[in-house]
Amino acid sequence: MELAGKKVLVMGAARSGIACARFLAARGAVVALNDRKPIEEWPEEARELKALGVGLLPGDVPMWLLDQVELVVMSPGVPTKIIPARYAERAGALVIGEVELAARFMRGRIVAITGTNGKTTTTTLIGELLKDAGLPVQVGGNIGTALISMVETSRDDGWMVAEVSSFQLETIADFHPAVALVLNVTPNHMDRYDHVTDYAAAKHNVFRNQTPEDVAILNADDEIVASWASGLRAHVVMFSVQRELKEGLFLRGGRELVARTKDGERVLLTRDEMQLRGLHNVENILAALAAGLACGASPDSMRETVRKFQPVEHRMERVAEIDGVTFYNDSKATSVDATLKALEALAEDEGKVILILGGKGKRAPYAPLAPLIRAKARRLILIGEDADAIEAELKNDAPSERAVDMSDAVQKAFAAAEAGDAVLLAPACASFDMFKSFEHRGEVFKSEVQRLKSQVPSQSHAL
Repeated sequence: MELAGKKVLVMGAARSGIACARFLAARGAVVALNDRKPIEEWPEEARELKALGVGLLPGDVPMWLLDQVELVVMSPGVPTKIIPARYAERAGALVIGEVELAARFMRGRIVAITGTNGKTTTTTLIGELLKDAGLPVQVGGNIGTALISMVETSRDDGWMVAEVSSFQLETIADFHPAVALVLNVTPNHMDRYDHVTDYAAAKHNVFRNQTPEDVAILNADDEIVASWASGLRAHVVMFSVQRELKEGLFLRGGRELVARTKDGERVLLTRDEMQLRGLHNVENILAALAAGLACGASPDSMRETVRKFQPVEHRMERVAEIDGVTFYNDSKATSVDATLKALEALAEDEGKVILILGGKGKRAPYAPLAPLIRAKARRLILIGEDADAIEAELKNDAPSERAVDMSDAVQKAFAAAEAGDAVLLAPACASFDMFKSFEHRGEVFKSEVQRLKSQVPSQSHAL
């Protein structure tokens, strides 16, 4: 793609939009960066792009500009259905996203990971598996570092391990991962998609450019994902925690993680060697191991990597124990299914769970949580703008109370707990009503837990 002199509109002045505008301007494009927010609310690094010749355009995009642009680059948070993007496309502009732009300049091969839950843990682990196996690797995408900012450091013999969201996959055209994984598909982002099938279709896009020389890794236990196996051009590898597979990777006897091919099988590791909790993390590890094998990592090397791999921050992260009450930060649990998996991870513990729920809802039902909440939860602490909806759906399944902020939530959760219990932040909602991001929410939770720990008299829950 020739960029010099090309008129480009970048929509969205957040992390990926900023990285795209900087990349395009450095290659001689005439760039305008747009965001609906007033310019004083833009990040400082977005405003600083003016020094690079980038035009800063707050508010609505004027039609005269849309008539002129040749390329529109969409940030993931900007819906592709908005009028400016549709108008520009009909006027002849190419409309793509940051991932697609990066892929057109990226050297080496790509491993792409998507799914409703488990993406970041799996992406991080694959990066570690390849690094420890001695393969040149970079890790980025939806996990935190925009792919476009890693183009310059990519290399022909290297791997790019990329977490990709449904939003990012809406805007791909030629994006071509050599290895593509879909971990699961459950209702999520129903505030953006009309139906779960639309959401699933966006995830399925990860396979659209694969060839028979590529590898597609699918969850055999997920009804939607497993149904895709027969329609893909790539070589399909399945994984399962529920049953043994004729070929693929699976959990045997609840203990052994096994890889089986037509040439035989091998026990890759046992579950008691894992640092990660929960059956959902067995799924993540099986998927990561499948990707590692596809990229050429040795089984022995991968076993050692998994043995030392710790939970990723904000994913079932053990924060502290205060007088027999253990606090877990799973702020990344921004969907109902993610919260369900977090509860399942604690289901074998003897104590009860005080569950902190709430935030900016995604129009998905909370009812799937009810059976585990009845069995496991001592109390629900509700926060954020969707607290009313959660209380309405789960009021018969566990006692609940409201908290005005995270400090109040931590205090009330600890007051409700008994020795041996766990306080779990797994909100089932996005964070943007009260926090800048799920990371910000998790950091505030951890800070409040540590503050509580410094204030609570020893043994108060043991008396």
